[in-house]
Amino acid sequence: MFRRLKLCTVTLAALTMVAACGSTSHSSSTALSKDSTVKVGVLTDLTGPASVTGGTTLNGVKAGIHLAGQEGYKVKYVVADTGSTPAGALTAAHHLVQQNHVFAVLMISQLGFGAAPYLTSEGIPVIGGNVDGPEWLTSKNMFSVYGYGNYANVNPAYGQIFKKIGGTVFGGVAYAKVPASDAIIKGTSAAVKQAGLKIGFLDTNLPFGTTDVGPTAIHLKQAGVNALYPGVTQETSLALVKALRNEGLNVKALLPTGYGGDLTSGGRGASQDAQGVYFANVYEPVELHTAATERFVSALRTAAGTAVPTLSEYLGYLSVDALVTGLKATGPNPAASRFIDSMLKVTNYGAQGLVGDHTISFAMADRAKTAGADNCLWITRYSGTTFSPVDGLGPACG
Repeated sequence: MFRRLKLCTVTLAALTMVAACGSTSHSSSTALSKDSTVKVGVLTDLTGPASVTGGTTLNGVKAGIHLAGQEGYKVKYVVADTGSTPAGALTAAHHLVQQNHVFAVLMISQLGFGAAPYLTSEGIPVIGGNVDGPEWLTSKNMFSVYGYGNYANVNPAYGQIFKKIGGTVFGGVAYAKVPASDAIIKGTSAAVKQAGLKIGFLDTNLPFGTTDVGPTAIHLKQAGVNALYPGVTQETSLALVKALRNEGLNVKALLPTGYGGDLTSGGRGASQDAQGVYFANVYEPVELHTAATERFVSALRTAAGTAVPTLSEYLGYLSVDALVTGLKATGPNPAASRFIDSMLKVTNYGAQGLVGDHTISFAMADRAKTAGADNCLWITRYSGTTFSPVDGLGPACG
């Protein structure tokens, strides 16, 4: 599914310089008329390796718009594709702001860090998921429905999870040029070490989207690893699990992505490789059949014709919901700057109930404290064709 991709090398300084060129800052003063349609840009990964997960984003956005319509809010979207590169993300952001004149950007992309400095300089409200880099922690115009965890910090939930599933020697892998990927492995390895696990082997230099993981599997086997957390995309993760099994090593693997439709859309091969694998989700899995998950599935089925959600669909759905939360808090005729100020005062965002009785705060003072809602993760295990919630880990909270 994933093709190996050589990323363009784009420094933060270069991105900032490009953002400054041709900047008009017109959007910070853009206001909405009362009862008007809110025009947003959807910045996501529709082509390239990251499209395996980003390709479903629009389903979630449509479901969120359906729910918003029931509350009397009209939302129109324009789509921009990152092409799975940082430079592509920046180009897409320019297009949304300068040509489409969007009020806000819903950013659900593993390469969003390429667009973030520009969108911040323009004063554009950005709503989405903190799945790409640390810019969500420091940019006051960016609001993450995925939580704001500084992934390099220690989240004790990971220690709880690996001890519960029987891990003793930990191994982790990350991509070399995706900031969130590297930070996740650093934070997770510190958490499991704190819980008493031994650190066996870490590899944080994988090329983005690679499935050439044979050498890494050998290193993990030699280190005696029996607990694996790959801070990478689903295909790289499952390729590694398969390579380890080929080496005769059946590890307790916990994947950060792949739950739900992300796995089942990968076909029979992905389902076979995922047998017995554990999956983490910052939201309630639909197998719990709560009022929140039933409402989500119903909106997906009605608006997009699907009912097996992916992470990008969760994020798209809740990004629209958070937009409506901000519009309610801002009142009629909101300028982008007033919308941002109102969102910064929201400290108890409930994510349509998909985080149980926990909440997410958009306030700057609360960022970097939690990942997801209150450092909570819902864990499922895949067997046959079914995801089953794991007893005692629904959720595990740090």
